[in-house]
Amino acid sequence: MDEDDRPARRGDAASLLAKEALDSYSREELDERVALLEAEIARVKAHKGKAEAHRLAAEAFFKPKS
Repeated sequence: MDEDDRPARRGDAASLLAKEALDSYSREELDERVALLEAEIARVKAHKGKAEAHRLAAEAFFKPKS
């Protein structure tokens, strides 16, 4: 199996961002970066909420009736 055929590892992007040196960024670039990261956090939280709702709906559907 070629490496290109393997699924991408999860979490790599966030790990790389956390290791990146920030010294070369201007204040404006840092503000832009913060805004992008906050938008990504909001997107992930929204997806997490949808996943939780889906899980609860599935549990309710398959719950044994008493």
